[in-house]
Amino acid sequence: MPRRSAVLAAAWVLAMGAFLAGCSSTVALQPAEDADDPGCADVTVRLPGTVDGESRRWTDAQATGAWGDPASVILTCGVTPPGPTTLPCQSVNGVDWIIDDAEAPRYRVTTFGRTPAVEIYLDNDVVSSAAVLDTLSQVVSVLPSDGSECTDAAST
Repeated sequence: MPRRSAVLAAAWVLAMGAFLAGCSSTVALQPAEDADDPGCADVTVRLPGTVDGESRRWTDAQATGAWGDPASVILTCGVTPPGPTTLPCQSVNGVDWIIDDAEAPRYRVTTFGRTPAVEIYLDNDVVSSAAVLDTLSQVVSVLPSDGSECTDAAST
C-alpha cells in the first residue's frame, strides 16, 4: 500500500505541475470601465485564435484578448470613446482607428465612432499593424457606429 500511495502522490504532483504551467500563460489585464457592455461580449466571442501569426492567450479580465508570448497584441473593449483629436485616424474595413504612436514601435489604436470603444496595444517590432487592424476591424465592426467618422484636419 505505501508504494501505491507514493505513486499516487507523484502523479498528483506531476498533474499539479502541468496545471500550474498551463496557468502561467495567462495574461494579467484590467477590464475597462464598460467591459460589461453587451457589445463587448459580441466582440469577445468573435476574437480569432491567431492574429498575424501570433496565438491567442488566456486573459484574466472581462472583454480582453491577447496574442503572442510575450503578448504583442492586447485588446480591451469598453474603454471610454475618444472625442475629437489631432492624432491621425485611419479607416480599416469600415472601422475608424485613432493611432497613437507616442511610444513607437508600440502603438495604441482606439476605435473612433464606436460605442463601446475598443483599444488595442500592439508591438510593431513583432506584428504588422496593418495585419492586426485588418483582422480585428472585422471583429470590432459588430459594434454600432455613432455616426462619427475620421476627418482630415486639412479639410476642416
